[in-house]
Amino acid sequence: MESAFPSSFESGRDRAATRVGSWRLGIPTYIYAVVFSSFCILMGLLWDIMWHMSIGRDGLLAPPHVVIYVGAVVSGLFSAYQILSLTLTKNHPGRAQSVPFWGVFYSPLGAMFCVWGALAMLTSAPFDDWWHNTYGLDVQILTPPHTILAIGIMTVQFGAIVGVLALQNKYRNPGQSLHASIEATQRGVRLKWLFAISAGLLLTMLYTLLSESLGMRESHESGFYATAGIILPFYLLAVGRASLLRWPITTITAMYMLSMLVPSWVLQYFPATPRLGPVLNPITHYQPFVFPLVLILPGLALDWLMHRFEAPAGGKRKLNDWILSVIYAVGFMVILLVVQWPFGEFLLTSPYAHNGIFLSYSWTYDSPPDWEYRYAFAPWNTQSAADFGLGFAKALVYATLSTRVGLLWGNWMKRVVR
Repeated sequence: MESAFPSSFESGRDRAATRVGSWRLGIPTYIYAVVFSSFCILMGLLWDIMWHMSIGRDGLLAPPHVVIYVGAVVSGLFSAYQILSLTLTKNHPGRAQSVPFWGVFYSPLGAMFCVWGALAMLTSAPFDDWWHNTYGLDVQILTPPHTILAIGIMTVQFGAIVGVLALQNKYRNPGQSLHASIEATQRGVRLKWLFAISAGLLLTMLYTLLSESLGMRESHESGFYATAGIILPFYLLAVGRASLLRWPITTITAMYMLSMLVPSWVLQYFPATPRLGPVLNPITHYQPFVFPLVLILPGLALDWLMHRFEAPAGGKRKLNDWILSVIYAVGFMVILLVVQWPFGEFLLTSPYAHNGIFLSYSWTYDSPPDWEYRYAFAPWNTQSAADFGLGFAKALVYATLSTRVGLLWGNWMKRVVR
């Protein structure tokens, strides 16, 4: 039977490798490697945050850092090998779908992002060690070395997404599936899930960077919804439009919630004691990270709206993307408000949330455990109804513009073939 992919996708070397190791289904090894790297880096990062919350002192080769470095090295080496293979192999069939750069090299677009991201990450390591030795413990997430690290991580993760997209998009023509072999069909399904995993990991990274503004204590402030409206619709609508899954945004947000929660659920049972003073909260185990935004419900709403408006039934004409942006933005923000306002209050104030599932008991070693607002909204985290309403109205505008840009980016992602 005829394959759903053009012959250039499966070179003779790939077909031979597929016969030897059918688990790959003809997908290049570096694709698996960079998706694994994205996962490895993110797990190391979340572990590092919990290390700082519970232990404080770390070094260049602290265990969480080693996990992050392993991810960077794997991503850089496998992507560099793919680039050198395309460059040094004469008449390589993959050159037609690669990006030439510097007049010498040929590279898949995703591999190029991964190499540069890995270099940025590894460059940030000695910078971060010098920063700690000079200025001491970090008091915020985005210090200069952490900013370089974050840019490198997101570049690697975006490279993984683009690498998978270039292969997934070959299945975008519905007519191809009629002539697809069983193996090609399985390959297409695996690529859809690799994309969802990669997109979910990048969403987790975005939330981690924004967690100081999107925590449970801020859930009754309009600034919380403004921040969410600027970043989240842009990303979710882009990957939702680019994915080939039936419920893409729901699946991606589920991946994000699992990748945020499982490390905290596991690590909280491991012993950890502070190594740096002052110790105001004498803990004996790892303190988990935060319970994330419940994005799976707004994601489900977006998927439902996309099913209704992206391909309208009965031969109706599709709405303009600006109108769709308003519909998607309002739907997302209203569901986010309905879910997160009471859930944020539950996490902060309810004794039923102070457990190993909802993680609200978590408290860093250098914070006084008897702080009066530990389980209550502080005055600076609340607003009058008028101020909140005005701020939320602005958030709707931000979300609409964010959604429109996200739909444009999603259209570009659907065309990625290199």
